[in-house]
Amino acid sequence: MTQHAPDKAAKKLFIKTYGCQMNVYDSQRMAEAMGADGYVLTEDQADADMVLLNTCHIREKAAEKLYSDLGRLKPLKAERPDLKIGVAGCVAQAEGEEIIRRMPLVDLVVGPQTYHRLPAMVRGEAPRILTDFPEEDKFDHLPGPRATRRAPAAFLTVQEGCDKFCAFCVVPYTRGAEVSRPVDRILNEARDLLARGVREITLLGQNVNGWHGRGADGREWGFGRLIRALAEIEGLDRIRYTTSHPNDMADDLISAHRDIPALMPYLHLPVQSGSDRILKAMNRKHTADQYLRLIDRIRDARPDILLTSDFIVGFPGETDEDHAETLQLVERVGFGTAFSFKYSPRPGTPAYDRPEVEAGVADARLQELQALLTRQQKATQQAMVGRSLTVLFEKSGREAGQMVGKSDYLHSVFVQAPRAQVGDLLRVRIVESAANSLRGELLD
Repeated sequence: MTQHAPDKAAKKLFIKTYGCQMNVYDSQRMAEAMGADGYVLTEDQADADMVLLNTCHIREKAAEKLYSDLGRLKPLKAERPDLKIGVAGCVAQAEGEEIIRRMPLVDLVVGPQTYHRLPAMVRGEAPRILTDFPEEDKFDHLPGPRATRRAPAAFLTVQEGCDKFCAFCVVPYTRGAEVSRPVDRILNEARDLLARGVREITLLGQNVNGWHGRGADGREWGFGRLIRALAEIEGLDRIRYTTSHPNDMADDLISAHRDIPALMPYLHLPVQSGSDRILKAMNRKHTADQYLRLIDRIRDARPDILLTSDFIVGFPGETDEDHAETLQLVERVGFGTAFSFKYSPRPGTPAYDRPEVEAGVADARLQELQALLTRQQKATQQAMVGRSLTVLFEKSGREAGQMVGKSDYLHSVFVQAPRAQVGDLLRVRIVESAANSLRGELLD
């Protein structure tokens, strides 16, 4: 995260970010909001005037992780009573007053839709707990970004919330209903990022391809049209987006993958299961066959696209046959990588009280699925060896003269390039595949 140059009067803010890219983006915006009140970022928690924990509620034991971290802050708070401690994000939204009841050292709790009021809360000009879903758009109330340099790749939130109500998911309850930001605000934020050194933007949303914002003419745009408008901005070399729902892969978005060179050949499209019976129980509103036919259409438009996905193993009611159908879907698609998890019940979701699959069975299924996905990932990376790819360099490596960047397919690539600079986008020939990265030689 970009740090502003400190001054003698500045207070120091430490932010710990849990979970998804959306939380990374939110932490950046909270830092900008607090920066307008004279705070600068620090990487030293012990040196901070304020510690902010920006939480995620997707996985099991999310609240327990928060309380463990808060417990470790007790000695620091006892030593420095003036230290401000805040909890933000989705656990804040879900737990609310319970956080302060269990951990009185916490000074404020703010949900993901109200963090624009964080400076007022710190000043004591707003309630100690803000976890409502306000009518106003928080983006209207956040300060404009400072003219500081940014990393060459950045996140940009275009959509928040979800109306899908999958049976396992807390997002509709912690992030609220789907809201799409207007076109002009997205384009303006993109231009600002480019002016500060960004060359790659990843568009974010809980259901990002469901975005349907208003254009300057008052008409509603689809997500594919938004990507086309972004691609016209000079200096934006790469566009990505995450996370998507299969039911919102509209024709114009698929054709954008065919037509727009800046739209990277990478798509994260969660399916969760290969069993129609489980997909129905999950309330996914699509079948395995519909997903597979969609994948075929996407690959027809962009044959070299790398596909990734999410899977939940051991969802309530899952049988050996259901699990086998998931493995069959994975074999059929061939994913570049994927995230797979054992089902964890989330309070307040429709599936919470359903009988769980026996833990040992779920563990064995997860191991089998992950072994298959690992084989596919290794094969995908090995197929990159010998290819010429573009790499956007993001930082220096550990070795002298080494640079590290991301390929078109989002692989980390290590290259000996002593003359290269952060932000350079250069051609690289891949010479070796490692466990979770590639090694290349500079061609330019």
